[in-house]
Formats: sequence, C-alpha cells, structure tokens
Amino acid sequence: MPTQPTETAAATTGKIAEKAPAYSWYALSVLVLVYMLNFIDRNILSILANDIKADLGLTDADLGFLYGTAFGVFYALFGIPLGRLADSWHRVRLMTLGLALWSAMTAFSGFARNGLELAAARIGVGVGEASASPSAYSLLSDWFPKKMRGTALAIYSAGLYLGAGISLMLGGLIVEGWNNAYPGGGPLGLVGWQAAFMAVGVPGLLLALWVFTLREPARGAIEGLPEPKIERPFRGFATELFAVVPPFTLISALQRGKGPFLVNLAAAVVIAGLAWLIGTATGSYQQWGAIGIGYYAVFSWANSLRQRDYPAFRLIWGSPAFLYTILGYGMVAFASYSVSFWAAPYAERVLGASKSVLGFWIGGGGALGGFLGVIIGGRVSDWLRERNPGGRILVIMFGVLAPVVPLIFAFTTQDVALFYFLNFLISLFGSSALGAAAATTQDLVLPRMRGTATATFFLSTTLVGLALGPYMAGQVSTMTGSLSIGVLSMLVAAPIGTALLILAYRTVPTAERTLIERARAAGEPGI
Repeated sequence: MPTQPTETAAATTGKIAEKAPAYSWYALSVLVLVYMLNFIDRNILSILANDIKADLGLTDADLGFLYGTAFGVFYALFGIPLGRLADSWHRVRLMTLGLALWSAMTAFSGFARNGLELAAARIGVGVGEASASPSAYSLLSDWFPKKMRGTALAIYSAGLYLGAGISLMLGGLIVEGWNNAYPGGGPLGLVGWQAAFMAVGVPGLLLALWVFTLREPARGAIEGLPEPKIERPFRGFATELFAVVPPFTLISALQRGKGPFLVNLAAAVVIAGLAWLIGTATGSYQQWGAIGIGYYAVFSWANSLRQRDYPAFRLIWGSPAFLYTILGYGMVAFASYSVSFWAAPYAERVLGASKSVLGFWIGGGGALGGFLGVIIGGRVSDWLRERNPGGRILVIMFGVLAPVVPLIFAFTTQDVALFYFLNFLISLFGSSALGAAAATTQDLVLPRMRGTATATFFLSTTLVGLALGPYMAGQVSTMTGSLSIGVLSMLVAAPIGTALLILAYRTVPTAERTLIERARAAGEPGI
C-alpha cells in the first residue's frame, strides 16, 4: 500500500521518531485554540449564573445541574461512540463537525426562555464537544513521540484554563456593556447574558473552517507501529452508539445473548431505582435521572466492549492502573470544576464584586494559574516518567492535595483581593495533574485504542467530576443557605483521590512488562 504524503518515515522503516516536525507544533497551536473555545463556550455559564438564576427563577442546585450534569452526562455518553470514531475515521473532519455543532448550540443558548430550553442547548453543547478531545488526544499522539507526549498534551490542555479564564472576562464585559446599552433588553428582546452566549458561539463556526485545513497524520507511524486504514469506520461508531445510548442498549445486549440481556436489564432496573430514591430524597429528579442514564450507559458500553474488542477492554477496563488513574484524577476534577463554576457567583454574591472586575481577576488569574500549572506539571511528569514508571502519578497526587489549603482560606475570607490570589493558587496547583493523567492513559494502550481510552478517561472527569461536583456544591448551598459551605464540602475529594492514586502508583506497569507484552496477554492479534 503506498505511503500517504502526511506519513512520517517511521511508517515505512518501523523506527520510532525522536523529534516532532515543525508542522506538529503548528497543528498543536490550532488545537489549543479549539480547546480554548471549547471551555469558553462551556464555562461562560459561570459569569452569567446569577443573572440566569434571577431571570429564569432557578436555584443553585439548578445552576449546578445546567453547568455540570446536563452538559457532562451527554458529553461523556457521546464521547464513547465519538471516541471510537476517532480511532477509525478522519479525526480532523470529526473535530470540524463537532466544533461547528457545539458553537451553534452555544449561540442557540442565547434564545433560551426557561431552564428547560437552556438545558436542551447545554446538552447539544455537550454532544458537540464530545468529539474534540478524543480526536485531539489521538492526533497529538501521532504528531509527537512518546517522550514528548506529556508536554504536548499539557500544552493542549492549557487551552482549558485559558478558555475558562477568557470566558469570565468576556462574559463580564459583554453582560455589563449590553445591559448598560439596553437596560430593558436589546434587539430580539435579548438581555446581557443571552447576548453573551451568542457572542462566543458564532466565532466557533469560523474556527471550524480553519480546523478543516489541518492534515491528518498516519496513525501510529511516529512510534513505529503504523496501522492500516480501517474499512467502514462508521460501522464501529454505530455499534458503539447502540451499546451506549438507551434504550438501544437493550437491543445491543440482546444481540449478544439472553444472559447479557438479562444482566443489562437488571442493571437498568437497579440504577433506575437508585436514581429515583436519591431524586426523592433531594427533590432533584432531573439530576439523578441524568446521572442514572449516564452510569447505566457506561455499564452497557463496557460489557459490550468486552465482547466486541476484548484486547481494548483488557487494556482499559481490565487495567487497575488505568482505572485508579482516571478515578483519582476524577477527584481532582470533582473539586476543580466546582471551584471553576462557583468562584465567580461567589465573588459577586458574597464579596460584592462587579462582573467586569471579577471577570478580569478570577478569569485572568485562573487562566494564568492554569496555564502555568498544566505546562509545568506536564514537563515535570515527563521528567519523572523517564526515571520512574509511576512518576506521573506523583504529579496527579500533587494536584489532589496542594489545592486543599488555599481552597479553605479562599471560601472563608472576606478580603476580595486575597480571594483572587487564592483562586490563582487553586488553579495553579489543580491544573498540574491534567497532562500527567492524560499521558498516563495514552501510554497504557495501543495506538488504535487511544480515542476509546480518551473517552474512558473523560468519563471520570465528567460523570465523577463535572456531573457531580458543581451540582453537589450547589445542592449543599441550597440546603444550608451558604455557598461557602457548598464549595468547602468538595474537600471530601482529597482523601478519596489520594487513596486511589496510591493504588495507581503501585499498579502502574514497570519497564519489564511493556505495552506490547500486555497487548499480547490481552489477545491483541498481530502483536
């Protein structure tokens, strides 16, 4: 088979590349912009939260649901089939389509007239954004050699913190400017928070055109493991979609036999019952119904993957190191997403800061802290990994523990300047874990499994972190009448995350047992 123009020499020689070509750095810069917009569109709800709460008559628990659960569950759910598609189809095209979808849905959020309409738009944003990181992680792993992968993924991940920070600055300026210019509502009757959604959504459609021009790299070539083009890539996507989206999950289970069908049905009944009980206790059926759908979907998908692709199942779900790593990092996300969302409403509501001022200091400080933390953390994780197979796990553990003290002081102080500084430290320390966690998951699987592994990794950051953290902080705030207590309750993640990461450190594969050997043991053909 002739070599494609974008393939490296490693594809034909079998040699592992030691350096990244200049084009890899250019492509990385474009993907950083995509990830920045990803988090601008995702996180702008934070600076708009108090206005939305007042206009639509919502509670803090409702806001946590909109920011975390409505977005996160469907982001995680569709990340699985889209991750599979990233493993088999043209990743640049997939990212282009996803970017166009989530940008359009962000703009549509500006027309929301009630919580239900806004929740529907947030679901659309989640589905579109689910295509981004599986595609990006897989692309970057084919643009950069393994020894540089932690750094590359950390640079890409910096877009998270830059985008989240910019969203607060832009949102604050747009809302105040719009409301000052149109006190009674502007064109189409839109108020400031609605105009802000539209202002950040439309530019994504233009960025999608730029992303479309990127060249697709040869899969696995840069590390001497070139893989042939997969025929009929959408067949695998459809299979994954049926395996994860209820009620098609029952059909998928029935196709595997009577036993898998009964197990799947029993799981659906048990999870639905638990969701109903917790919903009754909290009065939030939408939250726990969505969580139940997400957890049931993951159960269905994992059982389907076990039968359809046992080697991938073994290297992902059958790997203790993989599971402990993603769940341990999920605890970082649990607290980080809560602080990221609630910091702006807290500064406005409790400390009396204006949107434009808090947007600059929280957004700018969070962006700077996140950028520095994720870059430094990625570099340190690569340095430690060369000396210790579990070195990256130590960086993730730092990200769990280091933010604890600044978080306690931040949400108990009455000094707004100190709050801004402590928010910077929380972002700096918490962000250090992301590149290390992402690189660990990529190291533990074969090139053909990277998109699926990434989707699994984001299950922990969404169904554990994003879908639970912001909502639970909001629920505690609603119950106690104190947003401070709500955010501080997130500290429960620290001991849980530490225990999980100690287990990850102890189970990470050593140099004596290579990826190839583990793949052979899992039954991977052709290895």
